[in-house]
Amino acid sequence: MRIKFNKDEQRKFIDEVLRLIGCPSLRELINRGIESKYSSLKNYYSERRILPQNLFESLIKISGIDKRILKFELLPENWGKIKGGKN
Repeated sequence: MRIKFNKDEQRKFIDEVLRLIGCPSLRELINRGIESKYSSLKNYYSERRILPQNLFESLIKISGIDKRILKFELLPENWGKIKGGKN
C-alpha cells in the first residue's frame, strides 16, 4: 500500500517527524533505524514519490505521532504503474 497526502502535507509530515525525534537531517534518519536509501528519502521529502506504507508506519512509530489526526489516502501498491503487455 502507498500513503498519499495532500499537496505539501507529506513534506510537513516528514519535517514534524524530524522535529519530534530531534533529527537534524534526512541523512540522519538512516542512522536512526529507517531502512531506506537517502535518495529515496529525498524523493519522498520533495514529494516526487508517494510514501510506502512500511516507511510511513516506521516514521509514525519512532515519532509517536497519532495517525488518526493525519489526513491521508491509502492507495494500492501498484498505483501509478503502467500496464504491460497486449490488451
